[in-house]
Amino acid sequence: MPLPSSAPDASAAPPLPAAQPPQAPAPPQPQPQPQAPTQAPVQAPTQAPAAPAPPQSPYAPPGSAPVRGTFSSLPVVDDSLAGTRRKPRHGEPLVGRALRAVRRTVSSSAAREVAEASRTAETLQQPVATGRQIAVTSIRGGAGKSTVSALLGRTYAHYRHDPVLLVEADPALGTLPFRLGAPSLRWTVRDLAEMLEPSMSLLDVTGYLVQLPDNAWLLPGSKGEVGAMIDTKAYEKAMVALRRYFGVTVVDCETLPAEVARTALSAAHSRVLVAPATFEGVASTHSVLQWMAGLPRQVVAGTVVVLTEAVPHGGLDIDKAVQKLRATGATVHLLPYDRHLAAGGEINTELLAHATREAVTHIAAEALSLSLRR
Repeated sequence: MPLPSSAPDASAAPPLPAAQPPQAPAPPQPQPQPQAPTQAPVQAPTQAPAAPAPPQSPYAPPGSAPVRGTFSSLPVVDDSLAGTRRKPRHGEPLVGRALRAVRRTVSSSAAREVAEASRTAETLQQPVATGRQIAVTSIRGGAGKSTVSALLGRTYAHYRHDPVLLVEADPALGTLPFRLGAPSLRWTVRDLAEMLEPSMSLLDVTGYLVQLPDNAWLLPGSKGEVGAMIDTKAYEKAMVALRRYFGVTVVDCETLPAEVARTALSAAHSRVLVAPATFEGVASTHSVLQWMAGLPRQVVAGTVVVLTEAVPHGGLDIDKAVQKLRATGATVHLLPYDRHLAAGGEINTELLAHATREAVTHIAAEALSLSLRR
């Protein structure tokens, strides 16, 4: 862009006028009164603009402390990684589905399956006087804790008519938003703990949550930050305030023995302990259940152990492992290998194997029944 031309120099001497013939003197004219010289307005020295104040909660009382954190929505999956996943497969091979359909046609088991499904649905649809909180945890990472949490939340949302909440209390790059297919995240447990007010309605609260299908909602623990933490006080405040809005809340906890996980387990109405269906997983789970036996009796009695198969036909005797764990007083279920779940990513319940759907509904019904006994 061409620079503007320079202004003429005001200090240069004006040109002399041409000589004129003499004229009669003019009558005296009134002289203008002297005025103070005009000065340019004094400007303050230039300073760097102040940092913007953190956003204030629309429900916070005047003069209260601003909410900490940033509140811009962030995508759960980077767009550059969206194309790296292959097309999801059905959890059960086509041959297995065909054989099962033939067996149902030629046998009399169809009526029994329908009756069993009806009884399970009635259990899942039980009314609750106050919101039930079900905590899901594990003793090590990679056991399938977030997968089980997502499956339980989807099951309750499918069968129940009241709102269902899924809370991610595992902020260390947890996978619950991935498994639920959440497009983006904005508010977290810590944010909501500072904004909840007793006068807020369900509509107000859900405005800060991630909406999921079937009247379900997600409250993330973080927005994918490395090293994000949830303090115990923020978790307790949020969970106590949210209980009255949702019929069932599924909490995806940190692995034991993290502080928030212990807090969630002690405050929950029932617990789900996820462990890999391996020899090491069963041995570690048995040790944890023995430790829990020293706690109040309802802790073990209100716990459901879920053994997850990561590979088909593993080297573990499932029947003997289940029998050993049940001897501690806990309920034990097996979540069988499923190709769709093993692939990772968003869970599509229509692609789950028949055995997986049956196992998940039984686990969900058992956990809800145990929560109603407390």
